[in-house]
Amino acid sequence: MGLGEVVKAMWRRGSGVSVDAGAGDKGERKTAVVPMGWGSIFSPMQTPGLRTVVPKPTAVNLRRFSETPVARRAINVIKDRIACMDWQIVAKQDVSGESASDRSARAASLRRALEAPNESDSFRTMIEAVIEDVLVGGYGAVEMEVTGEAALPVRLYPIDGAAVQVNAEWHGQADQPRYAYVTGRLGKEGTTPLLDDELMYVRLNPRTHTPFGLGKLEVAFETVSQFLQAHRYAGRLASNTVMQYALWMNERTPEQHERLIRWWSDEVEGSGRVPILSSEQKPEVLRFAQGTDADLRLEWQTFLLMMIANAFDLPPMMLGVTGDVNKSTASELADEAFQNAVVPLAKLIAEHITRDVIAKRLGWDDLRFVWNGLESRDELVEAQIQTMMLAAGVLTVKEVRKMRGIEE
Repeated sequence: MGLGEVVKAMWRRGSGVSVDAGAGDKGERKTAVVPMGWGSIFSPMQTPGLRTVVPKPTAVNLRRFSETPVARRAINVIKDRIACMDWQIVAKQDVSGESASDRSARAASLRRALEAPNESDSFRTMIEAVIEDVLVGGYGAVEMEVTGEAALPVRLYPIDGAAVQVNAEWHGQADQPRYAYVTGRLGKEGTTPLLDDELMYVRLNPRTHTPFGLGKLEVAFETVSQFLQAHRYAGRLASNTVMQYALWMNERTPEQHERLIRWWSDEVEGSGRVPILSSEQKPEVLRFAQGTDADLRLEWQTFLLMMIANAFDLPPMMLGVTGDVNKSTASELADEAFQNAVVPLAKLIAEHITRDVIAKRLGWDDLRFVWNGLESRDELVEAQIQTMMLAAGVLTVKEVRKMRGIEE
């Protein structure tokens, strides 16, 4: 086949014209999951049980930065809002009635399993750990194990997402490990291979050139580092550890200079007494700084706080920057924080629970996980909307009770 015929065949395929796929085409992928050559930033690792494993960069600095006040405030604003929301297990809208006989019993058992996912965690402690890893490094990992019991069908164990390696050559094979958990041991026990249906791996900001996500703290890493440096300098300056004054003594011998320093250190510094100097010439006072708020670089720190807030999709008001906030804008900024930072992440986690835990691990395609009150953060507005829909006959009382998570 010449070049012209190849181009025509490619055009027919792209234009929707039926093309004979041949005996070799059966829906198999021809491209790589992650580019491993031609200037790729990844260097594959050889791990027992996995052929090509891509490691996640170290998360030590990210973990340390997440414990600073500003980053912790941004993380908690998003994490606590999601973890405090109520949730429920409901039936999908497009499912058939074939599995409706035991659907309520399975939904009840799944709720019990999620409320106590393992021996030591509750749903909130488990989901908080996952959200923490998602915000910090873009990875949130939960090991899923089937129990075989009808009362508690599944067990969930949150694990460190930074210790999870991804198989770059996984193409959907059910019997091939997709992940590897690094245990820290030596030899064959150094990694634990995990299949696709054994691990729920939540990626934030997924991209094609890497199998890993991008956490919000990763985006704000340099800005947080600069803020900490400016904050430390301002703290030293405000606590007077950086001297702002100096004395200039003219025509003094080195012995007199050393004697003055010793006298000042022994008798004046830290004593609170008024120093008395007697000399033929008045000492000249040199000033190194003005001693005002401008020396603390407060405007620069405020700008850095705004950049950190932007990295977390939050308005600066949430991090304490209230210079341009008033009563008319505070409510709008709070709603913006909910819609931009809380809702997308909450929906991402709900989709992973529905797809990975319920569908993949348990094989239940008729149930899904939903958050209550996710569409509207204002309970009064939501109640008014539901009341108007009831009056107009759009919704029934049973449907409204189901939307609000009230059991029948």
